[in-house]
Amino acid sequence: MKKSNLFSLILSGLALFVFAVVPGHADVKPIKLSYSIFFPPSHGQCKAGESWAKEIETRTGGRVKINVYPGGTLTKANTCYDGVVTGISDIGMSCFAYTRGRFPVMEAADLPLGYPNGLTATRAVNGYYEKTRPKELDDVKVLYLHAHGPGLLHTKKPVSTLDDLSRMKIRSTGLSAKVVEALGAVPVAMDQGSTYESLQKGVVEGTIGPVEVLKGWRQAEVIKSTTDCNAIGYTTTMFVVMNKDAWNRLPEDVQTIFEAVSKEWIDVHGKQWDEDDNQGKAYSQSLGNGLITLAADQEAAWKKAVEPVIADYEKAAAEKGIDGKACVTTLSTLINEP
Repeated sequence: MKKSNLFSLILSGLALFVFAVVPGHADVKPIKLSYSIFFPPSHGQCKAGESWAKEIETRTGGRVKINVYPGGTLTKANTCYDGVVTGISDIGMSCFAYTRGRFPVMEAADLPLGYPNGLTATRAVNGYYEKTRPKELDDVKVLYLHAHGPGLLHTKKPVSTLDDLSRMKIRSTGLSAKVVEALGAVPVAMDQGSTYESLQKGVVEGTIGPVEVLKGWRQAEVIKSTTDCNAIGYTTTMFVVMNKDAWNRLPEDVQTIFEAVSKEWIDVHGKQWDEDDNQGKAYSQSLGNGLITLAADQEAAWKKAVEPVIADYEKAAAEKGIDGKACVTTLSTLINEP
């Protein structure tokens, strides 16, 4: 074989090699990941999750492609976490509260500690995770957390006193069910996706949750009044977690991008929660629904009524070898940070 032909063959081989393996080349297959989100596609938090996925794709130069499955179409709200652990989805967003009792350290974040807004709640729960690093989350890669603004009471008839609330059937989840019970109502366990129809049909007489549900889940259409009980404002912590094997398969530089974007998206979600609350309030008012502010004596009574919820958590945590008081103190400090 002539040297010129041999040289041409070598060059052709090198070109094929570069064509096949150099990152960023058009024919290099991206890393494909699935992302299960329980929020409906129109919800602000689903959109925030989708924008996170797009940012990952952009910063990796297309080396990562994330297919988002909103509305629980890949895994339902209460199976989302296990779906990530087992690899049904690579990434998942849902609530810890939907698997009550499984995350005892993270449960403290959902106590009625007086969260003032979504941004504060979201920053607090992320700070809390960083300080505690609970082993209960060791089976996934935690990307970030977020949490809604103060959970308020939304009912089919006005509620301005504890007597008004007595024995009413109220949709609740996780520790919010204990809050409802402490206030003298009857908690009914239910995810957000089932709440609209249950309110509409009278299965429940109200729901407890952030104001955003009034628009994000259209619940303003099936309630008549909101009771502003933010003095006992609780939150519900949402996770964004990744399958460990899927995480470990990512190149190191891609992992760095994931962590950087995730850190930035903490505030994206927190601010979105507050915007969602503003929109929920406006939407509810546009439908003629009322907003009740508790009188000073009632506010004090409601705060006193939920004190056992915090005490019970601390006791139950201690029985599991967890310093519940320290958990509550850590959260309270984070909530009140400037």
